[in-house]
Amino acid sequence: MDKINLSAYQPIADIQDNMVFANNGNVVLCYEGILPEIYSLSEKDFEELHDAWFQSLKSLPVGTVVHKQDIYLKKFYSSEHLPNTTFLEKATHEHFKGREHIEHTCYLFFILTKNKALNNPKYSNPFRKVLKGIVQELDDTIKSFANLVSDSVSFINNSRRVSLRPLNEKEIIGLTETYFNGFNEGFDTDILLDKKSVTIGENHFDALAINSEQCFGESVQSSKTNEKFTSDDFVFHQGFIDGLGLTLNENHIVNQILYLDDKQKWRKLLDKKIEELNKSSNFGSQNKVVLGKIQHILDQINADDNSRVIRGHLNIIYWAKEAKELDKITSKIKTEFKELDNLPYYPRGEERKNYILNSYSKFKRLLLFYRGQNSGKEKLRFEKPN
Repeated sequence: MDKINLSAYQPIADIQDNMVFANNGNVVLCYEGILPEIYSLSEKDFEELHDAWFQSLKSLPVGTVVHKQDIYLKKFYSSEHLPNTTFLEKATHEHFKGREHIEHTCYLFFILTKNKALNNPKYSNPFRKVLKGIVQELDDTIKSFANLVSDSVSFINNSRRVSLRPLNEKEIIGLTETYFNGFNEGFDTDILLDKKSVTIGENHFDALAINSEQCFGESVQSSKTNEKFTSDDFVFHQGFIDGLGLTLNENHIVNQILYLDDKQKWRKLLDKKIEELNKSSNFGSQNKVVLGKIQHILDQINADDNSRVIRGHLNIIYWAKEAKELDKITSKIKTEFKELDNLPYYPRGEERKNYILNSYSKFKRLLLFYRGQNSGKEKLRFEKPN
């Protein structure tokens, strides 16, 4: 079986501080997010936090991709750092020793795409030889982008709700290796891709997504009441999708992706569509309905010079050591989406591979794709650099 050696064909061309130059031409600024304690925010706090995110991101240039990635891992607590001298200390030490808990890490990636468009091939192999000069080509553009991201990060940090810390080279490489190694520990392994499943080492992977506005219910809000802890005396609030976070006691990743699109491009496209529908509106009632919706959107764009066209995507990647456990996790996630009045999309076959592998931030929109020789399956082998 053929293999791809990560040390020979690294997906990262260069790292400068927290800036990654991917070999597909993307430039990524990487941060770790330090979030508020769960259930510590009120409804008003969530609204203010939402406003802070909006204000910080709206000044970023057209073509920017913002990727918030929350990784939740099942871990066993090590109590070796707890004091273990007195009777109470020993009791506390033994109580927490080996207890299972969910470890949460939040990352935020600001991605400057090479061609500022989401029209690259879906299936591409980023583990290819790096073109000479790929890092030097965009010096002026990169400096401008980095300055704008720095301003956005400063705004978020000044909000005092969330703080962002730049990742260092070791952390970026470690995250890359961990992701493509399927969060297996103690060994390097293979990714096996077939039509019905994705397996990385000992872990079986699956995904669910919100990939269209048709997935949403009647309303989407910044927060919701936590019914479990709320009483007559106290009201606890949580983020709108926090039920897919720490309270989902499974290994999983929540990916929230924003793409800052070109408003002028969409204005021209909508104008053209309205012109076409005006000519055919008398040929069917559905044409009149669609025309009204498009006209309403265009009016909103034209009424506010500061408006931005932003496209979004949300997916959840989850895994378990036993394939049969995936059905149980899928059911839990579907139940949570149902409570939010959302109907998720369940990718299968080629699309499942795309969702799982393409959620690696440095290759936004690109699917790592490699077909093994004389095999009905695809097999990817990743070896860490020496």
